[in-house]
Amino acid sequence: MELSPGDEVITTAFTFFATAGAVHNAGGTPVFVDIDPATFNISPRAIEAAITPRTRAIIVVHLFGQLAAIEEIGAIAARHGLPVIEDGAQSIGARRKIDGTWRMSGELGTVGTLSFFPTKNLGAWGDAGLMVTQDDALAERLGRLRLHGGSRQYLHEEVGTNSRLDSLQAAVLLAKLPHLPAWNEARKRNAARYTSAFTGHSDICPPHVDPPNDHIFHQYTLQVPRRDELQSHLKAKGIGHAVYYPLALHLQPCFAHLDYGRGSLPVTEAAMGSVLSLPIYPELTRAQQDTVIHAVQSFYH
Repeated sequence: MELSPGDEVITTAFTFFATAGAVHNAGGTPVFVDIDPATFNISPRAIEAAITPRTRAIIVVHLFGQLAAIEEIGAIAARHGLPVIEDGAQSIGARRKIDGTWRMSGELGTVGTLSFFPTKNLGAWGDAGLMVTQDDALAERLGRLRLHGGSRQYLHEEVGTNSRLDSLQAAVLLAKLPHLPAWNEARKRNAARYTSAFTGHSDICPPHVDPPNDHIFHQYTLQVPRRDELQSHLKAKGIGHAVYYPLALHLQPCFAHLDYGRGSLPVTEAAMGSVLSLPIYPELTRAQQDTVIHAVQSFYH
């Protein structure tokens, strides 16, 4: 997609920087909208309210491993004639039941993206990724763009880039791909055990799974009070944890010229001050998980 100065792409501010960085690098302006307070995914209502004559596309991030309300967003996009880009960097293998049928991450958008960064549910040995589409013409063009814009050697129909998946990374991914369903199931079991331990605790809010979703838990993210103090408590005990994302994109210095400011996305800002992700990887043992659970519960005892 070619963007010109003044062209806008609607997306979420509660995501990794690459989502908005891609819009900027393509020549457009990211328009940040708020999220659903339960799932942390982009709000369809907020998307519709932000559409203007300058809007050129919508980027939907399926955050932490569960799909956003892609069917609602797709209907909004269709009414306005806009393409939908699915950022599925954290959601490979995630599904959503729509009209009785399971639909996969990346299936319903104009184009979908996947990340194989080593920490993802399916990770390579280095940087790697993939784009998917059901549009044959778009697929052909993407194939050219990844190879300096040429469909054959020394002939370049347009200016592209060097964005090939190298053979070593492909070999690693092909070896690991058959294990992905089992790894995702292990993450779901670990998540269920965490949620069983934390449900009903007045200070600990486990992640909400939207009923139509098959969540694959790239991250298991709590909302808690005194988050920074809990972080210090876990660090002192040698327990891994992370905050995704402590400073949302609309407040990043590089986007200060967009004039969002504190208070402009209140749900996003509440989340960035209260979220904490716990270890969820498939190899996590019950004993290790019990240690994490006890540490979190004891802090709020």
